[in-house]
Amino acid sequence: MTHYLLSVHNDDTPVYPTPEHAERAFAATGRVNDAMREAGVFVFAGGLAASTTARVVRARDGALERTDGPYLESKEHIGGFWVLDVADEAEALAWAERATVACEGAVEVRPFQGVVGD
Repeated sequence: MTHYLLSVHNDDTPVYPTPEHAERAFAATGRVNDAMREAGVFVFAGGLAASTTARVVRARDGALERTDGPYLESKEHIGGFWVLDVADEAEALAWAERATVACEGAVEVRPFQGVVGD
C-alpha cells in the first residue's frame, strides 16, 4: 500500500454560496469519508481554516522569520485534505474523482515520498 495526499484547492471566495449548499456538500463529503473508511483506505482527513489564518516560519541568513499569510501568494490554496493508504495511483485517482464531486473543489493527488512512523 502507498500513502497519497488528496488535497482540495479553492480560493478565498465562499466555496458554497448558501448554508444549504454547504450542508449538501458536507453531507456528500461525509458519505465519501465513510466509503473510504469502509474500504480500509482512510488514514486521516481535515478541513483547514481560511488562508488568512496561515503563518509561515522561514530561515533566512541564519535567522528565523515569521510572516502572516499563506506560504504562496496565490489565488488558490489548500482548503482541506485526505491522507489515504491505497494500492496505487489509479486507486488514489478514483477516490479523488469521488471526493471532487462531493466537495465541489479541485482535488490534487500526490504520493508521499515516505511516511515517518511506518
